[in-house]
Amino acid sequence: MTSIGSLACVGIGMTLGSHISPRARSHIEQADVVFAGMSDGIVELWLKEMNQDVRSLQPYYQEGKSRMKTYREMVAAIMAEVRAGKRVCGVFYGHPGVFAWVPHKAIATARAEAYPAHMEPGISSEDCLYADLGLDPGARGCQHYEASQFMLYRRCIDPSAWLILWQIGVAGDKSLKRFSTGAAHRQVLVEVLARDYPLDHQAIIYRAATLPFQSPRIERVALAALPQAEVGMADTLAIPPARPLEADAEVRAKLTALA
Repeated sequence: MTSIGSLACVGIGMTLGSHISPRARSHIEQADVVFAGMSDGIVELWLKEMNQDVRSLQPYYQEGKSRMKTYREMVAAIMAEVRAGKRVCGVFYGHPGVFAWVPHKAIATARAEAYPAHMEPGISSEDCLYADLGLDPGARGCQHYEASQFMLYRRCIDPSAWLILWQIGVAGDKSLKRFSTGAAHRQVLVEVLARDYPLDHQAIIYRAATLPFQSPRIERVALAALPQAEVGMADTLAIPPARPLEADAEVRAKLTALA
C-alpha cells in the first residue's frame, strides 16, 4: 500500500527549547523528513535530537538572489517529499504563519493537491514584544506593518495608537535580493514617519531573545537618530503613541441616549 504524504508546518517559538508546544514537538518527532527554516546551527542540532532526518533550508539563500526565488525553491523541496509519500514537517521560528511566505504557500499547495496539511501556531516575536515591552494592545490599540510595505504604500496612521514596523533592517528594499539596507533607506523611512510624528519622538528598537541566556534588545532612540542606529533583519521598531486619544462626542452622545 502506497503511503499518502502529509505536511505540518510548526512554530517552535522564539526562545530555543522554551516555547515549543507538545503538539509541535510531536509533529517533529513523528515526521519522516524535517525541514528547518531557521539560520541557527544550534537550533538544527536541537532538532536532530528529536528527528534524525533534519534538512536545512538555509542553503537556498544567496546574496544577490531574489528571496522570492529562494522561497519557491524551498516550497518545491518540501513538496517533493510530500509527493513521495513522506510525512513532512517544516519547522520555523516563532509562529509559522507570521512573516513567513514558505509555510503558507507550502500548505496551500499541499491542500490544492489533496494532501493533508496543517499549521501549528507558535509564540511569535509579536507575543514576545508585548511581554518584554509591557505593551497591552488593548489599551491604546496597535498597528502592525512590514517596514518596506509601510514605505511603499500610503497608509492611514493613527498616532494615538502604537505603531509596530517589522524588518526595519531591510526597510526600503524593493529588490528582495538584499539582507540589509543602510542609513539612507532608513532616512527615507524617518521622512515617512515625520508626516505623523515629531522627529524627537522616542521609539524602541526591539529584538526578541532566541537563546535562554540572552536578553531581548530594547533600545530607545529618537526617530531622527534611527538612520545611524545599528539594525538587523530581526529588529523591529515599536513607536509609542504620540497623541492622546480623541473622544468622539457624537458617538458618545448617541450611547448616552441609549443608556
